[in-house]
Formats: sequence, structure tokens, C-alpha cells
Amino acid sequence: MSAGAPMSETSASPPVSPAPRTALYAFSAAGLELALRLAGPLQAAVYAPLRLACAGAIAFDDLAALMAETFARYERHVFVGATGIAVRAIAPHLRGKTLDPAVAVIDLAGRFAVSLVSGHAGGANALARELARLTGATAVITTGTDVSGLPGVDELAASKGMAVENAGAVKAVSAALLEGRPVQVFDPEGRLLGGEDAGGLFASTRPEDWDADAPGVWCHWASGGEFPLTFRAYPRCLCLGLGSRKGAAERTIVAHVTRVFAQHSLAPQSVRAVGTASIKRDDPGICAAARALGPEVVFFEAEALAEVETAGQSETVRRRVGTGSVCEAAALLLSGADEPLVAKTKGEGVTCAVALMPIPGVQGE
Repeated sequence: MSAGAPMSETSASPPVSPAPRTALYAFSAAGLELALRLAGPLQAAVYAPLRLACAGAIAFDDLAALMAETFARYERHVFVGATGIAVRAIAPHLRGKTLDPAVAVIDLAGRFAVSLVSGHAGGANALARELARLTGATAVITTGTDVSGLPGVDELAASKGMAVENAGAVKAVSAALLEGRPVQVFDPEGRLLGGEDAGGLFASTRPEDWDADAPGVWCHWASGGEFPLTFRAYPRCLCLGLGSRKGAAERTIVAHVTRVFAQHSLAPQSVRAVGTASIKRDDPGICAAARALGPEVVFFEAEALAEVETAGQSETVRRRVGTGSVCEAAALLLSGADEPLVAKTKGEGVTCAVALMPIPGVQGE
């Protein structure tokens, strides 16, 4: 890797083919033919009865036993055949709309692709549309908001990779929309709804005016919205830069970051990535803390960090690392922002800074 290039923590290992996220189930020769055609585009595993065993398909002799093994393993399930077969197969394993994987059905002729279970949160609506695109089928979507032309906020959040809390509140939000009642919304940057107001039903509401007992949608990188009927979607747009003394403990680093986030009312769920200097790659404390704090960890070479203009320069750090700034520079490199949201903050042997990623198409994108 050339000097100055960011290194994802996962890039050190040889690339491994990801396990399939989707399972396809066929029960007839015609169904198996269609399943095998879909397997490539969907990157799916194909299951078929023993009597239809062939290359490219995993044979099974008992569907009930197979579903007990596979239902929780895959994120998406597609049954090629009758809807009734799918319903009976999955029924013993259903736990709830926020817990179940996506389940869709496509008929043998490829005429209809039906979203069956977990249409929004699980992605079955999107799966049905994908099947329709691949086969020319008609996507059959029956969720109330889709039928009424209203946005499903949980599906939107999932499609944008947002962290979600209190997903059960979607039921109250959707019911209000379907009944024509206004739903309070805090999405000041439009990261979730993009300005969509559902025909005036989404009412932009300030946090200080929030009705804790009414349905609502909260989307921001600031913490808040913790009410029983408020669906919360946190955009992953905060980039955290870390620096530490050699040997700093994971708990010390995490505790400092937790305090900083609390002081600035930042939602830890909105952390997109954590960055630090490549010299820290073998430091167990900061590596463990970084993994605990963000879904992605990036190590930057000193040359890349040194090219970033920051206010928090340290000559001591420059002598040790080769750059006068680690945490602020890393946060800015990760985010693409011009300045930090939270400047370098010192703790016990640890520093951190936070930068906000620009909104695509709005701020310099």
C-alpha cells in the first residue's frame, strides 16, 4: 500500500468470499430451473429435494428440518412455488416484524413476486422488487403505506444504512399516516426523508415542542427522541478520530469518548468509522476501543495525517508519530469535512475528535 493511503482493519487478511445472504427453495423441476437462474444475480444458495439433486443445489429430504436450520442463518429467503408452502414452512419460526428475515415468494412461471414477511424492516419489499426486475414479474407489495403511496420510514432507514431504535413505533407512525393524522418529524438535514412531507402529514417539529405521547420520527446524529411512540433512525455520519499513549487501556479510551459524546449530545449510534494512525495497528488498547466504538476502523499513514491542516497540533506527537495531529486529522480524512464538529479533546492518555460527513448532494458532494 502506498504511503498516505488509509488501511481498513479488515484489509490485512486475504479476501474471503462472503457467505450467501439469500436462500432459494425449489420444489419442482421448473422451480429449480428458475432458482438456478436467480442464484447468480442474488448470490444465493439453492435448496432442492433429494429427487431433484443436481450441481448447484443443496439437497434436502425434510423441509421442516431444513427451515429449522436455515431460517435464522440467512437474511433473505425466496420460495419458488406456491405461497402456501412458504407460509407453512416458516410459520413455526416467526418471532416478530423487527426480528424475522425477509421472505418472498415467486411463482413457477415468474409472473408474480410476493413480499410475504418483513416487508419494510427485513427488506422483503425490496427483495420482491429485485425479483421482479430480474424476471419481469410483477412485484406484489401489500404493506399499508406502500399501497397508499406513503413512505415506510423503517424501510427508508434500512436502505440508507441507518442505525434504528424503537422500531416497534413504526406501527403507530404508519397507522397515523394511513388515518391521515399528522406525524411529528425531526429530520432537520433531510437525511431520512429528503424533504418528503407525505402530503403534509409529516410535521417538522423542534425537539422542545415534541409530544412524547404522539407518534413521531426522529432522525439526527444528535441524541434524543427517546419516547415510546417515536421511531429513531440515526444516520451513520459521525467520524471519530482517536489518539492515545502507548498502552492506554480500552476501557479508558471508551470512557473518554463516551463522556465527550454525552457532553456534546452526540448519538454513538451515528458513528460511521473510527480512524487513527497506522503506528497504532499493534496497540491492543486503542484497537479494541476502536472496534467497540465503530463499525469500521481505518488506520492512516503519518504522511496522510500530516497533510491535513488542523488546529490541534502537538510537537510531542510529531516526534513520536511523524505528524502533529492524529485524532483531528483522522476524523477529517474519514469524513471529508473541512473542520471538526468536536475539536481535539484530551483525556487520561487519550485524545478524540469528531467530524460530520457532509450530506450527499448538499455540502460539497
